Amino acid sequence: MRLFKIILGVAVVGILGFLGIKEIIADPVYFLELFLGGLTRGSIYALIALGYTMVYGIIQLINFAHGEIYMIGAMTALIVASVLGLWGWNSAVIVILAFVFAIVYSCAYGFTVEKIAYMPLRTAPRLSALISAIGMSLFLQNYVMLAQTSEYMPFESLIPDFKFWEPFSHIITSVEMTIIVTTVIVMILLGILIKFTKIGKAMRAAAQDKIMASLVGINVNRVISTTFVVGSATAAIGGVLIACHVGQINFYIGFLAGLKAFIAAVLGGIGSIPGAVLGSLVLGISESMFTGYFWSEYEDVFAFSILVIILIFRPSGILGRDETSKV
Repeated sequence: MRLFKIILGVAVVGILGFLGIKEIIADPVYFLELFLGGLTRGSIYALIALGYTMVYGIIQLINFAHGEIYMIGAMTALIVASVLGLWGWNSAVIVILAFVFAIVYSCAYGFTVEKIAYMPLRTAPRLSALISAIGMSLFLQNYVMLAQTSEYMPFESLIPDFKFWEPFSHIITSVEMTIIVTTVIVMILLGILIKFTKIGKAMRAAAQDKIMASLVGINVNRVISTTFVVGSATAAIGGVLIACHVGQINFYIGFLAGLKAFIAAVLGGIGSIPGAVLGSLVLGISESMFTGYFWSEYEDVFAFSILVIILIFRPSGILGRDETSKV
């Protein structure tokens, strides 16, 4: 079986590599546009997938309400930007405040969701926590739909067109460049938080063994709540950025984006932060290439097919391990 997987993998990579080289030679500019578009898409997936993988790394729970936190971040930014725009505030101030309010509001929701839906079920069977997560996702969707509207709402881009970027705008827009750069900055800051701060060390300790972590004085419940807050912050940033890129939002945008980010986390290795980033980029670029060279209407089918293939041939993901995943 192992030999079959290796042969099949080499055959698939060889075929895709041959087709890719052929397309690059035929139209390199179009290929570059697709690649950068996929990189942009993958960056958004990464910002959401980080929340999935950080939470799973500590409590082995898939937070299916995480996509709705992403949606709430985008909704909050829209409301703040609309109100401040009516008041005639400076555009730069609007951008900053929209991001700040989106992050703070999403973090508050992430913290509250953890306390209400997950903390009481800490010692319950995993199925109970899973049902609670799905229920919270549906609740947040319908709550936002009733509080706002079920229709798509226009979202004016908060990111201006940079003049210095005009020579490259036909390949990658200033919004897409901002998304990629912002994602890189967030990844660096998150890496610093996990590796060098006290709370980051506590997260890693709780991920390895929650009981031993509590015995050495770590407040595990506080660490878990902080993990939800950090994941919510990255999702909120992703929500605002993708809303600027797409130009419209509604109450349902978090559902599919959350599923795609979950696929990316599984693809990279659920519980692994580098794996979440790698899986997101691989998924985003693969989707972009598939829609650009084959059938755009089957984009979602392609993404879920990747999930099925990964679960069959490598359930632990690209960077995952067979043992319990760690942050």
